[in-house]
Amino acid sequence: MPQVALETVAPQLIAAVTARVEIKDIMGAWEPALYQVKAFLAERPDLAASGRHVFLYHHPTQRDQPMEIDFGIEVANAFEGGGAVKCVATPEGRVAMAVHVGALTSLPQTHMAIHQWCAVNGHAIGGFSWETYTWGDGADPVETIVRYALR
Repeated sequence: MPQVALETVAPQLIAAVTARVEIKDIMGAWEPALYQVKAFLAERPDLAASGRHVFLYHHPTQRDQPMEIDFGIEVANAFEGGGAVKCVATPEGRVAMAVHVGALTSLPQTHMAIHQWCAVNGHAIGGFSWETYTWGDGADPVETIVRYALR
């Protein structure tokens, strides 16, 4: 079980494409979105993209509703959007976070650990969560940082 901690975070800028998808369809939605972001960033070296992928989830009011997700890549500078790609900032403030190491198939366990930790420790989860992926040479990221904004 991953260790959960509280953090105070500053906003992180990302170049992102927003999609509204069912939770079950996320795995099929992120790659086409990131393809658009990568094409945009290839034309904008001034944005100094880090290469780390960030998926910002806007939590719906009902779990069975589609979710708005910003699929993006970290950038160093704000910018005017182009086409479907826009400049988005992750939330700032207090978050519950955990670091997931290993296959993406076990990533839901890290989310579950954060939810359980928040319930036990009296922290209310807010309207956003996000995952920051650091990739290596393999098919799975080296690590994924999962953060949930707190109310």
